[in-house]
Amino acid sequence: MEKFTVKTGGHLVLRKGARVLLLRRANTGWDDGKFALVAGHLEEGETLRESMVREAREEIGIRLRPDSLRVVHVMHKTGRMHMGEDYVVLFFEARRWSGRVRNMEPDKCSGIGWFSIRRLPKNTSPLERQALGSIRKGVIYSEYGFG
Repeated sequence: MEKFTVKTGGHLVLRKGARVLLLRRANTGWDDGKFALVAGHLEEGETLRESMVREAREEIGIRLRPDSLRVVHVMHKTGRMHMGEDYVVLFFEARRWSGRVRNMEPDKCSGIGWFSIRRLPKNTSPLERQALGSIRKGVIYSEYGFG
C-alpha cells in the first residue's frame, strides 16, 4: 500500500463584529477571481498559529499575537479538489490586531474588503463559503469535496 500524506494549512477569519475580511484571489491558479480568506501552508518549524501570524503580516500587513487566535472550525478537504493532496485546514479567528489592513501582495490579490458573514459576495470561494457558514452556525468540523 502506498503511503498517504495529509497536508495541513490555516485560514484566518479576521472579524470586525459581523464582518469578515476577504481577499479576491488573482494569478494563483486556484480560485482566481473569487473571494477567500487569508490563508497559507506551514513552513518548517512553525506552529499553525505562527503560520497565521506570518501569513497575516505577508498578505495584509497586520501584526497578530499567536495567543489572540482561536480555532473556530476544522475542515478535511479532499485532494480531488486541489492539486491531488488532502488537507486538514484549521480556521483561526482573530478580533484584535495591530496595524492597518492593506493588500501586501497585489500580484496575488486584486482587492480586499469587509463583508457581512451572512451575506458573502456571490463570487466567494465555495470552500470559504462552506467554512464561514459552518462558523456562523457554530459547527466545528466539516468535510469538503467528498460528496
